[in-house]
Amino acid sequence: MIRHVVLFTFKPGVDWSDPRVLEAERTAARVGAEVPELREWRHGRNVSTRPIACDFLVDGLLDDMEAVERYLVHPFHQDAIAQWREISDWVMVDVEQ
Repeated sequence: MIRHVVLFTFKPGVDWSDPRVLEAERTAARVGAEVPELREWRHGRNVSTRPIACDFLVDGLLDDMEAVERYLVHPFHQDAIAQWREISDWVMVDVEQ
């Protein structure tokens, strides 16, 4: 199993009042239902006020790296990426479980 975790940080001038952010959040919430390779899907806003904290997280569980590759190119996931690219930068990790 592969745990796929992505942490998003808003670009300067972007915050939760931006309609693009709210749309990206709604899209992220639907990824788990739209991409069949995902066994689990979590998402959420950061609640920490620490300066090193990111703004948003997505966390998925997939069978293997082949499933990760299919997830990455899935059209719904690609739409989500396009939305988040406009408003944020991110880091990610894929970890074997």
